[in-house]
Amino acid sequence: MKKNKDHRTCSVGRVLEILGDRWTFMILREAFFGVRYYDQFQANLGIASNILSDRLKSLVSNGILNKKKDPEDARRVVYRFSQKGVELYSVTLALMRWGDKWLSGEEGPPLRLHHKTCGHDLEPMMCCAHCREEIRAFDVSYESGPGLDKSEEEAD
Repeated sequence: MKKNKDHRTCSVGRVLEILGDRWTFMILREAFFGVRYYDQFQANLGIASNILSDRLKSLVSNGILNKKKDPEDARRVVYRFSQKGVELYSVTLALMRWGDKWLSGEEGPPLRLHHKTCGHDLEPMMCCAHCREEIRAFDVSYESGPGLDKSEEEAD
C-alpha cells in the first residue's frame, strides 16, 4: 500500500511525527505534574513498559526531555524538561481547554488550574503577541514562510 504524501508542508505535520500519540502526551502531562522517574510514569499511567521506554527515548532523542542520573541514587534516572519541552506547556493547556469545554460532563472539568501570579483560576487562551487579542480560527490568514520547500510549492 502506498503512503499518502502530505501536500501541505507545515509544522503541524512535523510536530505530529514526534508527539502525535496519546501516550506521549500523557507522559508530558505527568512530567508537567512533576513526575520525574520511570516507575512513577508507569504507576500513574498504567502504561506497558515497552511503550513507556519507547516514548521516553523519543522524547529524549527529540530534545524534549533530558535524561540524567539521579544525584541521590545513581541506579535511577531522572527525566526533566528541556526548554524545548517546557514550551509544550501551552500546547498541553490548549488540549486541556478544548477537552474541558467539549468533553466535560455537567459536573464540570476534572481539574482546575490556579494562576499563582494573579491569584485567580486560570482559563488558558491564545492571543496575538502584538495586539493581545484572542486568536480565533477564521481571523488568521496563511502565506508561504521562509522554511517552505520551494519544489513543493511549485508542485501545487
